[in-house]
Formats: sequence, structure tokens, C-alpha cells
Amino acid sequence: MPNHLVTQITYRLEKWRAVFTGILDTAASTFLLAIAVREFQAGALAKAFIASGFSLGLLCSPIVVSTVERACALPAQAAAQVLAFGSLTFLITSLWKTEYVFVCGAALAMASFASIIPLLTQVYQENYPEDTRGRLFAHTTVIRIVSGAIAGHLLGLLMTNHIIGFTLLLETFALAMAISAFLVSKIPSKPLTPCGGFHPFKALRFIQQDRLFRQTLLGWMFLGFGNLMMIPLRVEYLANPKYGVKISGELLTLGAVALYTTVIPNIARVAVNPLWGYLFDRANFFVLRVALNIGFMLGIVTFFMSNSPLGLAIGSAAYGIALSGGDVAWGLWVTKFAPPDRVADYMAAHTFLTGIRGILAPIIAFQLTHFLSIQIISLIAAGLIFIGTVVFLTEIRAGSTGKKGTIVIEEFSE
Repeated sequence: MPNHLVTQITYRLEKWRAVFTGILDTAASTFLLAIAVREFQAGALAKAFIASGFSLGLLCSPIVVSTVERACALPAQAAAQVLAFGSLTFLITSLWKTEYVFVCGAALAMASFASIIPLLTQVYQENYPEDTRGRLFAHTTVIRIVSGAIAGHLLGLLMTNHIIGFTLLLETFALAMAISAFLVSKIPSKPLTPCGGFHPFKALRFIQQDRLFRQTLLGWMFLGFGNLMMIPLRVEYLANPKYGVKISGELLTLGAVALYTTVIPNIARVAVNPLWGYLFDRANFFVLRVALNIGFMLGIVTFFMSNSPLGLAIGSAAYGIALSGGDVAWGLWVTKFAPPDRVADYMAAHTFLTGIRGILAPIIAFQLTHFLSIQIISLIAAGLIFIGTVVFLTEIRAGSTGKKGTIVIEEFSE
């Protein structure tokens, strides 16, 4: 099949899938935690486990990549099977209305959603041209963001007015994931290139091999830890009466929680996402990453230092602008660093480390709420992001651009 036709088919299917991925994003960002708080009055450990579900999938991604490689399966079709499993998990979770089943089912479904990311990144490497990859990815992300904003608003209103309950909400997520699985199954892809045997965590060897990759992962660990600490606390800060966030003297409704955690950030993301896609294709990656880090720091501090509608809106918008560029940078950056046939492995190493901090960060954040104010925690998170920024600045000073050909590969031995 001609390359331009492969690109067209992939892009068209990804645009449709983005509609349903946006719906699933609201599950991870807002509704699963909100259900845990409002329906089950879940404790800190249960909420942390739900918030870590997506990260659990990232932690398992090297195993997924290695398994697909060993089975000689097509990455897109293997990803579709994992999504189908996640859809079934959501459906089963909706049938048993107990806290234990809900917590486990929600985490497992989100883990399925996340574990396929390296497989899809390999597909983007193969099916999208290098000079337009960022823009094509950003265009589908805009659709995903708009879908998430609309879904977050409508589902929040429907639940606030008791038109639907959480059972129907989970069934909606199951349907969205099932349709996503069907669309992914139709994307053209090639089998992964075998490398270094079939050890389930073989992708991690590239951290030792590649100095620039290792240094970038170090900076990402600091900024990611700070950012991931505060993502679940956004819902906690607004939904939990403990923090006393009120508008007109009343606690926020679920619709208002969705407004500040989903709708406003997504509107901001839509406004600037095409720009970030354009810059990703052309700018020095490390300069781009530093600019995004500054946005995250401002968004976190502004949001958690305010309990007024205006302050919350400004903090949500600043976070959304930074997150818009983060979508592109996080999803595609390894395509600038990795050899073309090793993109899935590089991405699996990245997502594995993301999974580690994604599991630990919410647990630590929720435990810190017992000892520190949420405002102090936000300053700690901003400080971690600042340290990560310093690491990236050292690469800028060293002349690194984040493009293939600038990587220093060190000798690797077993």
C-alpha cells in the first residue's frame, strides 16, 4: 500500500477514534474519582489506586510490547484486543455495585487503556511522515479534547440532575472503548522488529545504552512526579467538603467539578494545540519542554492557591495550555530520539518510568494531605517540576536539539 494512502487511512481512523478517546479521558480525569468520593465515600488508598490505574497500564507496557513482538502480531491489532478487554472490564464493573469491584474494575480498565500507547507510537512512526507527524497528531488531539470537553460537561450535568447514575456512566465508557478497539483494528501496521530476545522488560536496556535518552528521562521523572501528584488532587480539592471550596456559599456540584477539571482545561487545550503540533515538528525539543514546564508550574500554583471562580478558571486554563503541548511532546518525543524500528521499545521504557511515578505520586500526594495543606503540596510539586526544568536546561546549554543524529550511544553490555 502506498505510503500516502497508509497515512490517509491512519489519520481518518484516528480522527474517529479521538471522539471516543475523549469520552474515556473524562473517566480518568474526573468521573471515576468523583464516583469513588460521592457514591462510595472511598478512603485515600482506594482513591489512589483508581488514580493509579492508568499508570499501572504504563508500567505494564514493556511487557505488552515484548509479548506482541514475540507473538509476531501486528501492533494495531494487538492494541485493539487490549482495548476490547478494557471494554469488557468496564461492563462487568457496572454490574456489581460494590466499592471493591468498582475500585479494581476502574483501575484495570484504565490500565488497559494506557498499556497500548507504545504500540500506537510505533504505528505513528511508521504511518505518519516525520515532517508532519506532530501536526497530524495534534489535529486528532484537538478532536479528542473537544469530545472530552463536551462529554465532561454533558455527563456532569446528567449526573448532577440524577438523569443517569454511575452504572449507565460505566456502560458509556465500555461502549466508547469497544468502538475504539474496532477503529484501531483497522489501522495498517507492521510486525515489530525482534531485538535482544524476549525478556519482558528488555526495552529498559535502552536507558543504559543511550545517554541523551537517559538524561531526558531523568528530567521527565522530576516534572512528571510533580505533575502527577496534583492531577488527582484537583478533583479531591473541589469535590471533598474538607477543603471548603464553595461558590455562592454552596459546595461545588459534580457539574462544577467537571467544569474546572475537564471543560476549561480542554477549551484551553483546543485553542493552542495546533500551535504546539507545529512547534514540535520544527522547534528544539528541549526549549519546547522547558516552556511547557513553566506553564505547568504556573497552572498548579494558581489553581491550588485559589478558591474563587476566577482563580480556579485561570489555573485550569494555564494547566490546559501546558497540557496541550504536553500531549504532543509526551506522545511523540521518542520518535525524535529512537531508531525508527525501536520506537515502541523507547516508548515502553518511557511509559514504564511514567507508570512508576504515576503509581507512587497519587499515593504520596493523598498521604501528604493528612499532614500538609494542599497549598503546600502544590508548592512541593512545582519545585519538583523546576528541578526537571533545570535538567532540560543543561541539555540546551550542551547543544542538544532532540533530533536523531545528536544521540550519544554508550557501549552496552549484558
